[in-house]
Amino acid sequence: RGTFTAVKDLNTSSTTETSLLFSLCLSFQINLSSILPETLSVLGSFLRKNQRALKLATLACLTALVTHHAASIKPAALEPVLSELPALVDESDMHVSQVSVTLLTCMTRACPSSLAKISSSVLPGVFRLVHSPLLQGAALAAILDFLQALVLSKTSNLGYSQLLKSLTDPFHSAQSSDTSIIHRQSYQSVARCVAALSSSCPKETPATVSSLLQEAKNPGSPESARVLALLCLGEVGRSGSLGGSKEVQGVILEAISSTNDEVKTAASCALGSMAVGSLNDYLPFLLKEISSQPRRQYLLLHSLKEVISACPASSLSAHVESIWALLFQNCECQEEGTRNLVAECLGKLTLVNAAQLLPRLKQQLRDGSPLTRSTVVTAVKFTIVDQPAPIDSLLKDCIGDFLKTLQDEDLNVRRVSLVMFNSAAHNKPSLIRGLLATVLPHLYKETQIRKDLIREVEMGPFKHTVDDGLDVRKAAFECMYTLLDSCLEGLDVLHFLDHVEEGLKDHYDIRMLTFLMLGRLASLCPAAVLQRLDRLIEPLKATCTTKVKAGSVKQEFEKQEELRRSAMRAVAALLAVPEVERSPSMADFANQIRTNADMASIYQSVQGGDGGGLGPAEGMDMS
Repeated sequence: RGTFTAVKDLNTSSTTETSLLFSLCLSFQINLSSILPETLSVLGSFLRKNQRALKLATLACLTALVTHHAASIKPAALEPVLSELPALVDESDMHVSQVSVTLLTCMTRACPSSLAKISSSVLPGVFRLVHSPLLQGAALAAILDFLQALVLSKTSNLGYSQLLKSLTDPFHSAQSSDTSIIHRQSYQSVARCVAALSSSCPKETPATVSSLLQEAKNPGSPESARVLALLCLGEVGRSGSLGGSKEVQGVILEAISSTNDEVKTAASCALGSMAVGSLNDYLPFLLKEISSQPRRQYLLLHSLKEVISACPASSLSAHVESIWALLFQNCECQEEGTRNLVAECLGKLTLVNAAQLLPRLKQQLRDGSPLTRSTVVTAVKFTIVDQPAPIDSLLKDCIGDFLKTLQDEDLNVRRVSLVMFNSAAHNKPSLIRGLLATVLPHLYKETQIRKDLIREVEMGPFKHTVDDGLDVRKAAFECMYTLLDSCLEGLDVLHFLDHVEEGLKDHYDIRMLTFLMLGRLASLCPAAVLQRLDRLIEPLKATCTTKVKAGSVKQEFEKQEELRRSAMRAVAALLAVPEVERSPSMADFANQIRTNADMASIYQSVQGGDGGGLGPAEGMDMS
C-alpha cells in the first residue's frame, strides 16, 4: 500500500527527491509487479521534463528497476521509457547520454524482447554519438558495453553484420578528397566499437579481419575507409586476436610507406596497438623494422612509443634490453623530431625499471656526444609525471646531476635542460626546490642576449638577422614564469625583477611572457614591484607608444597591436598595486594614457571596456 502511494506521489511531483524515494524502495526488494506498468509510465514522463537532475535520478531509478525486476516487466511496459530515450542520447549532454545508454544496456540484458523497435528510434542517436568528436571516456565505455550486450542478445535486425555496417557506412560514403566531414576522434571511437563487437563474436573475427585487410590495401577505397580499416585492425589486434600474421604485417608496412599522411599515421597507430596485444609476435618485428628502415623510422618509433606506454611493466621487462639498445642506436639522429621521439620512448621505458635504468641514463651524460646528452636530458623530462610515481625518490636524488647540463658547452643541450627543469618545476616542484640556489644563477645567465649568437643571413637581395640564442632565452623565461607559481618562496624577487626588466626589452615572444610575469608579480609581490616601478615603466611606455612603420605587412601590425595590448594589461596590473600613486613616473604615464585617445582605447579594451583599474591620485577618466 505504501509503495502504491509512493507511485501516486511520483505522478503528482517533479522533484528529484520523489525519484530517489522510489529508488530506496528498490533496495528492499519489494514486489512491485502490480504497479510496474504505471510506475514505468510515470518515470518515462519525467524524462520529458526540463530538469537535468530529475532526468539523471529518473534514469538511475529506471536502471535499478530493470536490473532487479526484469522478470516482472513486459516489453509493452517499457515503451513509454524507450520513446523518451532518443532525445536524451545526444552530444549536447554527454553525462545524460552515458546514463541513458547504460539503461539501454540493462534493458538489452534483462528484457531483450523490448528492443524490437530501437533500430529506428534510439539506435540512430547512439551511432551519431559514436561519430561525435566529443565522445570519449565513460560515455564511450558505456556505448561499447551496450553494443556488446546488443550483439549477444540475438535481436532480429540488430546482429553483428547490421551493427558493423551502421558503424562503418559513413566512412565508405565519404569522398577521398573530403575526409574533414569525419572528425579524427570518431575514427578511434568506431575502431573501438568494431573491436568490441569482434571480441563478443569471436567466430566473426576472421572474416572481419580479412575484410579490413582488403579495405586497407585497396588503393581505390576512400581514404576515410582505409584509415578506419587500419585503426580497426589495430584495435582488434590490441585484444590479441590477430596473432603474428605475415599478411597483416605486410599490409601495415605497405600502408606506412603510403604517400598519404593520414594512411601512414593510421598504420603506425595500428602497429603499436597490435604489438600491445601480441608483444612476442609484433615487438621483434617492430624493432627489426626500426633498425632497417630509416625512412619509416619516425612512424615506427610512434608505434614503439604506444607499446611502451600501454604495456604493463611485467610484460615489457623481458624486452627492455633490446628496446634500450635500439633507442640508443638512434639517439644521435640529425632530425630533432626523431630524437625527441627516441627521448620520449627512453623516458617512458625508464619508468619500467627506474632503479636499473636511471643510473644508466646518467652515465650517458658523461659518455655521450652533445646530441646524446640532449636526448638523455629530454628523456628525463618524460620521467617526470604530475602524479606520485615510484621513480620520484630516485629522481630527487639525481636530478641535480642532470641539471648540471645547464652549464653544458652545447647551446642545444642547455636549451633542453631548461625545458626539463621547467617540466620539473611545473609537475613536481619538490624535485627542484632544494636546488634553486645552485640552478638559478645558470638559469638567469641564459636570459641574457648574447651578441656572439646573432648573425646576418643573406636571402637574395635582403639581409636577415638570425638570433641563435633566442630559443634558449625563451626557455629560460618560461622557467621563470613557472617558478612564480611553484617556487615563489625560493626566489629573491628583486633579483628576479632585474631579469624581468631585461626581458621587457627583448624579442616579441619574450616581451609577451614578461608582460604576463609582471602582472603576476604585481599581485604576488607588490612591495618588491613598487621598489622597481620607475625602471619597469620605461620599457612598458616604449612598447605602448611604438608605431608600426608605414608599409609594414598586416602580420606586423597585428603583432605590434598584441604587444601593446599585453603591455597595457601589465600597466593595468601595476595601477592596482596599493600605494602606486606615490610614483611620479607612474602618475605621468597614467596621465599620458588618459590624454592619448589611442592608448586610452587600448587601456579601456583590456579592462573590459569599463575604464576599471583607475590610475593614480585622481584616477583615470577614460570616457
